[in-house]
Amino acid sequence: MKNSILFIVFVSLTTIMFGQVYEIGVSLGGTNYVGDVGRTNYIYPNQLAGNAFFKYNYNPRIAFKGTLSYLPIKGNDKNADTDFRRNRGLNFTNTINEIALGMEFNFYEYDISSEDKTWTPYILIELAVFNYSYIREQTTAGEDIFDKKTSFALPIGLGFKSKLSGNFAFSIESKFRYTFEDDLDYLTEDNLNYNIEGNSNDWYMFTGVSLIYTFGRPACYTQGF
Repeated sequence: MKNSILFIVFVSLTTIMFGQVYEIGVSLGGTNYVGDVGRTNYIYPNQLAGNAFFKYNYNPRIAFKGTLSYLPIKGNDKNADTDFRRNRGLNFTNTINEIALGMEFNFYEYDISSEDKTWTPYILIELAVFNYSYIREQTTAGEDIFDKKTSFALPIGLGFKSKLSGNFAFSIESKFRYTFEDDLDYLTEDNLNYNIEGNSNDWYMFTGVSLIYTFGRPACYTQGF
């Protein structure tokens, strides 16, 4: 009897731990930003960037995802599409380090252990915490004093994923982050040294390709959705 109970407990724990499919992966691609300096194209990657992620596939339509990202950004007024910015001639670089948690929703059921559910487009909704440099203050002599700041962003993404071979898959994805900050480019209405147009918050984007490894037993998904 004791051995039977231990066996049942072991099987139950194994089912909980491995009854779903998990994924880990890395992405490589490019970033761009939209704000008060340079171009205003929402997909125009111009800085090499990347991330690492972990996913838990709740069912064939829903996956929960955590991501660590390294996202340099830059802007240059000489590439802008307005005379005001080209004449102003500002440029900047900054580096964003980000942690994001969110959910992927697959348009079709996705399960690479099957024969007919091995690809799907998807949408991604996340909440992100990110860290970046900003101008904390300006001296009376016009010198900028920099510091680090942590803030929040709301990333929304579109992508396509498909089985590659065996336990490996790939995805192509673009994510758009709306921030609650207006100084990723170091420009705000409080800056004494620079002219700006408008007062909207900044965006930053990532577009890239991911290599994904799937592990755990073939999925025994929770019903629903």
